[in-house]
Amino acid sequence: MQPSMGGAQMIYRGTPKSTAAVDSPGAGPRSMVLEEFRNNKTRKYELKDICDHMVEFSCDQHGSRFIQQKLETASLEDKELVFREVMPNSRHLMTDVFGNYVIQKFFEHGSQAQKHTLAKQMQGHILTLSLQMYGCRVVQKALEHVQSEQQASMVRELDGHVLQCVKDQNGNHVIQKAIERIPVEHIRFIIDSFHGQVYSLATHPYGCRVIQRMFEHCDDTQTRPLLDELHRFTTNLVQDQYGNYVIQHVMERGKAVDRSLVCSRVRGHVLQLSKHKFASNVVEKCIAYGEPKDRKVLIDEITAVRRDGSSNLVYMMKDQYANYVVQKMLDVVDDQQRDMIMSKIQAHMVALRKFTYGKHLISKVEKYMAMKEGDGNSHVVSSSPTQSLAAPDTSSEQQPVQVAATSTAAAATSKSSA
Repeated sequence: MQPSMGGAQMIYRGTPKSTAAVDSPGAGPRSMVLEEFRNNKTRKYELKDICDHMVEFSCDQHGSRFIQQKLETASLEDKELVFREVMPNSRHLMTDVFGNYVIQKFFEHGSQAQKHTLAKQMQGHILTLSLQMYGCRVVQKALEHVQSEQQASMVRELDGHVLQCVKDQNGNHVIQKAIERIPVEHIRFIIDSFHGQVYSLATHPYGCRVIQRMFEHCDDTQTRPLLDELHRFTTNLVQDQYGNYVIQHVMERGKAVDRSLVCSRVRGHVLQLSKHKFASNVVEKCIAYGEPKDRKVLIDEITAVRRDGSSNLVYMMKDQYANYVVQKMLDVVDDQQRDMIMSKIQAHMVALRKFTYGKHLISKVEKYMAMKEGDGNSHVVSSSPTQSLAAPDTSSEQQPVQVAATSTAAAATSKSSA
């Protein structure tokens, strides 16, 4: 029968002296050792002082932080002292809100033998760990620090479950890490699973991140068929809340042929796409990263004056999203083009001041005018705000020491107001 909570004797939450695994390490009231550690602010504790309580401390917020900090500079002997106690309960600790950080520290600062042993403990459980909030962090850390044979062995357990992981708030981080860290010959099955799925993945809050990592880290023979598949859906993707990030990525990092293909899909629709909440980000990137001939075609489409005297520029500079495209245009054109565009804008300055979204553009024009008067046609480095949304941050990387439970953020979809 469990002793009264009010008595002096407490039930230990840590591993028994035999270090045998327990069903739920860390459950129950705190031991006297942990209680004293939490309350005694003057004593300088060392790892040997919590011997036989390593698992309990690992499952406690303050105890876990203490062990993590000590492991960074611990001797081989002290690391082995901790390792012997936590290893039998390592799989439980991998999915514990605080314990997972201790396991991560061993992958960072443990010996190669300790890393190998922990990775063996994960064998047969990689998928389950990858789909769990804290376990996925341990898998990522393991992929960063184990040797390539174990990397390959671990990731093979995800074969047949790649798309499930990609679309999972935790599993997608493991797939990203595998693409970033594992030699290409061991992850071909991951890339192969994307064929015929590019549009579905690019329009998914987690899939869009995985697709970007693939384009960054895989060679052209692997990515070319997927890029060709992507280009078939460019018009739809630029207007999608997640797909637009993938197309922006192509514009920023892609080859000239792929950037030109994106620009060709934008051409003829600049006004419509510039006024779109998500597509306007892509138009900005086309203006900033397009090949000179492609950029000129787009700028001509914006500045051309119709027979009735109207132009896309007039509509765009008054729009809450398109005005950012105009600002970007001023930053990247040559001096002659900038003078021409500014003269067109100045003719509408009075009307522009009535629009909420005109103030940034007015400020930029006035700055360029002041610089031109000051030192004659000097080019100004852009300091304007950009409307471009950051890709949804779903990072599950460990923060320094630990924060308690961390949830995966959904993509930010609101654009900055002027």
